Amino acid sequence: MDEITFAVLGTGGIGRRALEVSQHKDHLTPVAACDRHGTAIDFDGFDVDELLAATEGNIDSEPRDDGVATDGGTGATPADGEGGVKQHGEDRGVVASEQARSSADPIQDIIDHGDGIDAVLLALPNYEHDFIPRTADRFVEGGYSGVMIDVLKRSRVIDMLDDRSDAFEDAGITFVCGAGATPGLLTGAAALAAQSFVEVESVDIWWGVGLKSGYEDNRGTVREDIAHLPEYDIETARDLSEAEIEAIIDDHDGVIEFEDMEHADDVLLERAGICAAEDVSVGGILDVHSDEKPTTTTVSVTGRTFDGETATNTFQLGDETSMEANVNGPALGYLRAGVRRNRAGEYGVVGPAELMPGF
Repeated sequence: MDEITFAVLGTGGIGRRALEVSQHKDHLTPVAACDRHGTAIDFDGFDVDELLAATEGNIDSEPRDDGVATDGGTGATPADGEGGVKQHGEDRGVVASEQARSSADPIQDIIDHGDGIDAVLLALPNYEHDFIPRTADRFVEGGYSGVMIDVLKRSRVIDMLDDRSDAFEDAGITFVCGAGATPGLLTGAAALAAQSFVEVESVDIWWGVGLKSGYEDNRGTVREDIAHLPEYDIETARDLSEAEIEAIIDDHDGVIEFEDMEHADDVLLERAGICAAEDVSVGGILDVHSDEKPTTTTVSVTGRTFDGETATNTFQLGDETSMEANVNGPALGYLRAGVRRNRAGEYGVVGPAELMPGF
């Protein structure tokens, strides 16, 4: 396959790990990365090790509302050294790297260099449901033509992207939505497991995550997960301070269980013709104090075979695979699949299950 250049929007936990994992993927070259403070762009491929080392512990994850935030957040900007920012030297975020420069509008910087970028990974916590769709609008309006891919989790955002499908097609954009672990890897596993059946009765996804890299490197992810708890939603979780999030974690002794989550696996499996969205359930356990997974991540697909038998096909992830591996490996794999489609002239919105065998 020809070489693929890609950009990462957002250099929090997911964005950083995507850059790290990309070094183990053939023919995949990161040429741009940004956060709300600035951009690093080098079409020969920038030095990932230097960027990661320079920005280690320097992640800006506190939500705020400035119109150009690249983590999707809203809220007040913390003072230097407080809240979600840990600084090395005087520069925040990606600007701490010698390869980066500060910018008033980092997303526009990426758009302006879009001719040299085959794919854009949006590693952006979606604290407002329409943040990623609005970011996609900017790329359409800026004349970008290529692949866009996200690892979003919320079902309702898929409909927002579908509403833009015609605009993506006109622009020459192939948008791969929900392409991380769940949704993404596990959605694809469910689509493959469904091939044994003529009718799927239910899909049950149960995940376990132990944050080996720690809460400090995954603040945005933890904040998004907290929004799935019954007493919170995306708006209230967005407004939580870092201290309040840490208090919630302490109240659960570092282990938080989720049931009936609003995860996009349901609508993505429905749009692929696997089953009805209401037949999909997603839950899991997050342990922010342990390197080990609190439970084995499992996908169970129950259905009726052509000869009338009812059976359950089960797919399990190895407990040794980290969240970072299960999110970023598949995301970059789906990115490459999206580039193949884009280069074949196939544009619009596509989900991970649609890149698997058709049911």
